[in-house]
Order: sequence, then C-alpha cells, then structure tokens
Amino acid sequence: MKTKILSIVTILFLSFTVSAQIDRTKQPKPGPAPKINLGTPEKFTLKNGLQVLVVENHKLPRVTATLSIDNPPMSFGNKKGVENLLSGMLGTGSKNTPKAKFDQEVDFLGANISFWNEGARTSSLSKYFPKVLGLMADAAFNPVFEQGEFDKQMKQSLDGIKSNAKNVKAIARRVENALTYGKNHPYGEFTSEETLKNVTLQDVKDLYNKTYKPNNAYLVIIGDVNFKEVKTQVESLFGNWAKGNLVTQTLPKVENPTTTEIDFINMPNAVQSELAIINAVDLKMGDKDYYAALLANQILGGGGTGRLYKNLREDKGYTYGAYSGIGADRYASRFKTSASVRNMVTDSAMVEAMKEINKLRYKKATQEELDVAKAKYIGSFVRNVEKPRTVANYALNILTNKLSKDYYKNYLKNINAVTLEDVQNAALKYFRGDKSRIIITGKGIDVLKNLEKTADYKINYFDANGNPTTKPEMSLPIPDGTTASTVVDSYFKAIGGKDKVTAVKSVMISSDAKVQGMQLNLVQKNAAPNKSLVLVSMAGNVMQKMVFDGTKGYQEARGQKKEVTGKELEEAKKQAAPFTDLAYKEGKLERIEPVDGKNAYVIKHGKSEIFYDLTSGLKIKEVKTVKGPQGEMKVPTLYSDYKEVNGIKFPHKMSQKMGPMNLEFIVKEIKVNEGVSDADFQ
Repeated sequence: MKTKILSIVTILFLSFTVSAQIDRTKQPKPGPAPKINLGTPEKFTLKNGLQVLVVENHKLPRVTATLSIDNPPMSFGNKKGVENLLSGMLGTGSKNTPKAKFDQEVDFLGANISFWNEGARTSSLSKYFPKVLGLMADAAFNPVFEQGEFDKQMKQSLDGIKSNAKNVKAIARRVENALTYGKNHPYGEFTSEETLKNVTLQDVKDLYNKTYKPNNAYLVIIGDVNFKEVKTQVESLFGNWAKGNLVTQTLPKVENPTTTEIDFINMPNAVQSELAIINAVDLKMGDKDYYAALLANQILGGGGTGRLYKNLREDKGYTYGAYSGIGADRYASRFKTSASVRNMVTDSAMVEAMKEINKLRYKKATQEELDVAKAKYIGSFVRNVEKPRTVANYALNILTNKLSKDYYKNYLKNINAVTLEDVQNAALKYFRGDKSRIIITGKGIDVLKNLEKTADYKINYFDANGNPTTKPEMSLPIPDGTTASTVVDSYFKAIGGKDKVTAVKSVMISSDAKVQGMQLNLVQKNAAPNKSLVLVSMAGNVMQKMVFDGTKGYQEARGQKKEVTGKELEEAKKQAAPFTDLAYKEGKLERIEPVDGKNAYVIKHGKSEIFYDLTSGLKIKEVKTVKGPQGEMKVPTLYSDYKEVNGIKFPHKMSQKMGPMNLEFIVKEIKVNEGVSDADFQ
C-alpha cells in the first residue's frame, strides 16, 4: 500500500512540474513540416511504348506487378456491359494453358492473378515471381475467348442485375451518375439487361483488340526484385506485345443545373432515403487551388471531424454517417455529399446538409478546423510515403496526370500554405450550393409530403433508370365497404378459412438465419388469447428471451432481466395469439400502396403498419416503428413462401432489415396445437 501511495505522489509531482513549465492557456504553434525523403522508382520504356516502373524493396520476400492501360473513358451505348464481360473472360487460361491447368499452377505457386478490361495484377513470393509474371503475360496476350465461358459470364452478369433490381443503394448510385454526367457520358452509362443482351462474343474480342495496347500502358513492379534481372524478364515477356492505334474519345460536356433542384426517385421498398447533393466540378491535381479544395472538403465532410457528420449524426441523430467527397479526375469530376437517412427526417437532413454547404461557402472556417484538416492530410502523407506502393503510385500519378517532377516533394509545403481565404474561395467555386442536384432515392409515400412543405426547390421525378417520370401516386382509393376487419377476414380466408384459424389454440414455429456466418435460431410460441414466447439462440446459447403470460411479461438478455411495463405492457395486452392479425381488425385501414409491383392494403395498428396483398389476401409485409440509437426507425419484415401445415398456410420465409443488417429466417418446423404449454410463459 505504501508503494502505491508513493507512486501516486510521484505522478502528481511530475504532473505539477510539467504544468509549471508549459503555459496551457496558449495553443502550441505548429512546427515546420517534416522533411520527406520520397524514393524514386527506376524506370525504362520498351520499344513498343510500355513504360515500366520498378521499386525495389527487400524487407519481405514478395513482389506485386500491376499492368494498367491508360485509355480514356469509353461510351458503349446499347452494348454497355461489354467491358465487364471482357474483364470476366480475361484470365480464364490462355491459348497455351487451359483454364484448369492455369488455375492449378497459380494455386500451386501460392500466387494471386486478377484481370480487368484494362489491366491485370499479380502478387507472389519473390522466388516464384518470374514464373507468375509469365503466367500473367501469357493470359493477357493470348486470351481464350470461347462461347462457353462467354455464356457463363453473361449469366452471372444478368443474375447480378436481377439481384440489384430492388437494391435502393445500387439504384441510387446509378441514377446519381446518370443525372450528374448524362446518359451519353461514359461516367453516366449503366449496364442493363437490355444492353447486356445486345453484346456478342465478337464484341468482346473487338474491344480487347481495340484497347489492349502497350503504347499507353504502364507496368509497375514493387518488391523483392533486382532491377537488372526484372528488366530482362519484362523485355522477354512484354517486348513482342504489338503497339497499335490508341483509343480516342470525344466526351460530352458535363453541365450543372442553372439553379439547385431536387431529383426524386421513388422506391416503394425503401426503408430509408439515400440523400446525395451533387454538382459537377472541373478540378485537376495540378490546379493551384487543388489543396484548398481538399481541405475545404475535409472540413465539411471528411469523416467524424466533418461538419456534416457532427450535425446530421452527432447533433440531430438523422443518420449513422454523413460525408462529402470531391474528385480530381482528368476527364470529369464531381463534388458530392451523401447520407442514408430515416424516411421521416429526409427533408430535415436535406435542409441541414445544404445549410452546412452554404455556411462554408459564405463564412470562413475557423483556424482550428483548418489546422485539424491539415494535420489529417500531413499525417496520412507521412504514414504512407514510406510504403513502396506509395512511391510507385506517386510516380505513376506524375506520369498520367502530367504533374511536375517535384509535385509530391512540395506536397506538404502546399498543404501548409493554404489559408482560410483559400478554403472559402475553393468552397465557393466547387461546392455549388446554388447549382446542385439534390438527389433523393426513397419511398415517396413517406418522404414527399414533408419534402414538398420544406423544400424551396423544384422537384423533378425520375424512374429507377434515370428517365423523367411523373409524381408517384401517394395512395389508391379504398373500395367502399372495405375496412381493416374485412381485410383481415380475407387474410384468414386465404390461409385456410376462419373456422380452421379459430380452432388453433397454439402455434410453435422454429426458424434459422445466418449472421456473419453463424447460425441464429428463432423459436416463437404463441397461445390463445395473448400469450407469447420469443427465444433467440446462437450456437446453443440463449441470446435473448421475451415472455408474456397475458397479464405480465419480461425481457432477458445477457443475463439481465427487465420487466415489461408502461406502454409496452399495454401494447402486449392488446396483442392476439396465436394469430396477431386478430388484433389488427381493430386497426385503421389507411391506404392502398404498391409493394414490389403489387398493390397492398395497409392497416395501421399502434406503431405497426401491416400490408396485405389485394389479389392473394396474404400478409406480405409488416413495418414496425421502434426506438434505435439514432432515434425512431422503421423495421420491415417481409413474409413469403407460404406453405400449408395442418390445413393452414404459414409463411416459411421471413426477411427482416435492421439498419445495415439483413436477416433471412427460413422456417424449419411448425407445430399446431402441440409443443406449447403454460410453463413456456412463466
């Protein structure tokens, strides 16, 4: 004990001593930018024009090689997707080595080789590198374009398109690009089922022959190699690659709107809105205000220290994250802020994001914000500059972007030279709050009403392919005489009939789902009139338990037990069992709404909305409003794959989305009027 006391006294003494030596009322002045010793790759150029950069690094016995063909962006029109098929077909063996043998050799050498439509990459142990580089070169210059492989790649691509047909994020990204750059611009094109089906095997061959040329290509080799030896290898493997005419492309001009507008894409299945504020920019890495634009963006939306994040997440709780980014592409770029926000706060999130953009444009940032932004870039640069791949990437950037040879040597100096005036000028020039597209992809019936009240901007409407359309129907007229009670009666009729349903006194349902590769088991037991048990287990261990015996209940998780009280208790008493739909007869039939191309009655009951298919009568969806870490959020559950058990149809597939997590429960067992006892609800 005496030793501990002496230790504490010593620490306190040292603390007071240090405090006496430092005036903590004054902010420390930043020191000079650290001196950076930036390595230079060794270079050589083959007669066919291939430029080779080699960075020797002998710390680890590994080597990577990356081949990049520097073609301008290309438009493919009604054959968009041909480039992805080319990517998939490259590397499937060569004319000299069948696919099975090629894959076997790569695996045997413990190497990785990947291809895309304008390049290739390989990595391996240094002792195998000559062999692996030879395999990459062979597959790149002697590709096998066979109909069977083409058909396989086509099927995979079509399946990918179908799987994303209702993916809100995927649709948001493609429409954002289409509206920002235009559908006739390479950056605005997107692959569809129609364009893909126009592509033939010959189109893939023609694209390869047109674009795979050495006279605008770069080969970057990094790792445990000897320059003279690797030069000899490259000359032998790549020297016969024939040069040819380079691709030329006239790109259409990218325009911003004359004034800020809202572009809305209606997605009836969206449980949150994808909010993006975008304007095209003409910014290059060699521009004088490039560094100021980087720092302005860092202040606005560069991670957790950005204003967008602090406002929309930390202060308002509208989203899990809000960010911004600005590009410096040689051909076309954009400034973009983005966030996934709850439906009910989409309009408010938009207002706050626009406020932060315009605030930075019309009022100078603080010196502290600028210092933090500079520290981020300086720290990142210093950490990365010692990495061999950074040396190679910087050298390649200098070549492809036609930068000065001392561009990166002066990088820190140029970052430190940026002033608050420079930041504001960059924000005024590149963050066009006055000429932006506010692109919102979300559920119109939940979002548009508030958006129309809040927004001072014209609202344009687009479909999932970026085509102009009309405002979506907010609801369809409910037929006379149709009520919540009649809708539920139709549901009972659809699943087997009212007599069979009322004869059911208890139901036990066991289903499984996978979470990050681990199996989750869900057991639900319900008994008349309103008893319920929910048991969630993983690997045999109970993770969560919820019990209600008709008058009282509790929740148990991680060894902690909580009694159900207040509003939750009153809600539980109103529930019906074993079919909760009985209680929904007392709800309100609010509207008819399209769901995945089908119209559904929507009943509002408490904090839940229940959707019943107009045609089949079956329950297809339930959306419950719950309290989450960022405030109220809607949790949807989809019901499908109805199968008959004891003469009654039950859904055997239940999909639930909570934030970024998707759960898909597949029913393994259902017991009717057995497997349930009063002991389950104690």
